[in-house]
Amino acid sequence: MKKLIKGLREFKKSFYCTHIDLYEELAQGQHPRALIVCCADSRVGPELLTNAEPGEIFVIRNAGNIIPPYGATNGGEGASVEYAVEALGIRNIVVCGHSHCGAMKGLLKLNTLEEKMPLVYNWLKHAEATRLLIKENYTHLEGEELLNATIAENVLTQIENLKTYPSIHSKLYDGTLKIYAWIYDMDRGEVWAYDAEKHAYIPPHAQLPEDDLDPDLLTDAPVACDMPMSSAASAPNSKSSSATTSNTWYVNSTSKGSSGGAAAANGNGASNGNGASKGVTSAPPAASETSSSNASRGAHWFPRTRLSPEQQDRIYRGSGSR
Repeated sequence: MKKLIKGLREFKKSFYCTHIDLYEELAQGQHPRALIVCCADSRVGPELLTNAEPGEIFVIRNAGNIIPPYGATNGGEGASVEYAVEALGIRNIVVCGHSHCGAMKGLLKLNTLEEKMPLVYNWLKHAEATRLLIKENYTHLEGEELLNATIAENVLTQIENLKTYPSIHSKLYDGTLKIYAWIYDMDRGEVWAYDAEKHAYIPPHAQLPEDDLDPDLLTDAPVACDMPMSSAASAPNSKSSSATTSNTWYVNSTSKGSSGGAAAANGNGASNGNGASKGVTSAPPAASETSSSNASRGAHWFPRTRLSPEQQDRIYRGSGSR
């Protein structure tokens, strides 16, 4: 607690006192640019990730970045969603999962939680659609790759859940609301956004219209850190190195979607309503794929294991017109 209390004083001295005008404005009301649904994991900070100032983003945080379907619970998630779009007029929603998610680890062994953590068990049952989808369609994966597939699919499942809310459904229909699927890869400090047309996770800026891009976003070259990697991380046979290079994001479900439930996305990677889609099995880009000065704006994580046409025909997540 001593560190937290000291932080309160530092906040007042180093930030609040230098942003008096901002806080005077915020005292009159809030006008956030987006709603971000993310995990309560202490390693995930949406304001820090997006470099957002106070008042810029409205945040819902819980274990597993879960939004129960409309009517499934009277919890705060549904009320916060409704308030965000109806009272605050938010027109962009981001559901952000993250690597090494403890909630998704728990989902993969759900039955073992019932006795020791009954509240966690009941909460994760709101992600039962994700668990069954993984169980039925990812039997070829295990370990870290299975966890990554679960994380990726759960983000899309929660978008489907969001679309069951009347206020969300109507705004998606008239085109005044967009929903984005992000994954924060904490091993690399990168955020990747699901693009349904490319069936891949791509840099989030690639989903913006050209006229909305700043000059420094016109390249897909990754941001290099000034600090050198630790010797453990750089060793080719080290455990740390292996864990980093094995991170692979999958979107590879094989169920048919319904008109009201599929997580559809338009050409900008934003949810827009009904439709069918194809899946992704994607890996992080090699340095040579992203460092070229001629890298395209649409560069993405290229599949490590590509789906066959037959598999793709059975995938329902992703693009589709309403």
